Amino acid sequence: MLAAPLCTEVLPGATRLSSLFVLPIEILVWGGGALLIREVVRRQQLGWVALLLLGLALALAEECLIQQTSLAPLVIKLKGIEYARAAGVNYVYLLWALVYEAVFVVLVPVALVELLFPARAREPWVNLGSGLAIGLLFPLACFAAWYTWTQIARVKFFHLEPYTPPAPYVIGAVVIIATLVAIALYGRTSYSRSTTAESNRWIMGGVGFVGATLWYALVILAFGIAPHFSPLAAVALGVAVCVLLLIVVPRWVASPLSSAADQFAVIFGALLGSMLVSFAGFIGSAPADLWFKIFVDAVAVVLLVRLGRHIAKAAMR
Repeated sequence: MLAAPLCTEVLPGATRLSSLFVLPIEILVWGGGALLIREVVRRQQLGWVALLLLGLALALAEECLIQQTSLAPLVIKLKGIEYARAAGVNYVYLLWALVYEAVFVVLVPVALVELLFPARAREPWVNLGSGLAIGLLFPLACFAAWYTWTQIARVKFFHLEPYTPPAPYVIGAVVIIATLVAIALYGRTSYSRSTTAESNRWIMGGVGFVGATLWYALVILAFGIAPHFSPLAAVALGVAVCVLLLIVVPRWVASPLSSAADQFAVIFGALLGSMLVSFAGFIGSAPADLWFKIFVDAVAVVLLVRLGRHIAKAAMR
């Protein structure tokens, strides 16, 4: 539950020292959601495709129902111009958010913690009592996230009107979320692709690093850093990156020759890329926020390197 907001919010600097008071809500929303998703997937013996689909459902709930950031006008306009908004949807931002949140809220934290505890990687982690507790706290935290962002932060800090999404958008989001959940649980979502070629871990780490870096560039475009850049071109580039990663990364990870070290290489590359490229967002920021990010990122890199060495030694035994 802690790994989800760390990977998604704290290490990239979206949640800074000055806003660290929101971390408990993030632990319950992102962490609780990721843990419940992982529990369902492992208990039903589903694969990573189901994990991704359920992660997309959680991301869509965040973007359209909880904080509604893909529907409400964006609070960040780097050049003061509204960019890539049509029919009441911030569509470039929505594309970025769905993929980023599904990957860094669900896929990466789940894989990372399973690498930390390999003996329990395929076991359930939630018993009846903890499941009921998380199931109760999760909707309460979602309400708190909705209220603090839409009714307080947008109004008092960004001086915008409170936002309420149109009912058809809410209904549509609920239908899509239910569809994603149904496909994940009852559809044929298994992925099997065998290969006899051994993967290169440096290349895998590089793919994770480049993928995270390019995805950060997409959100910067969504915030209007280049107002004259075609939004449709931004969408096309984002989709192309997604397709490329879906072709390349699963081919390696699902390979019979894949190991924990291969999975770690992709995760390490993605987290490192996300941490480094997001320093661009700290230009002109408060020194305390910048030093906090430097500190937590440095600690994370040290711990990740130690984990990588431990995995490499275990593979040699």
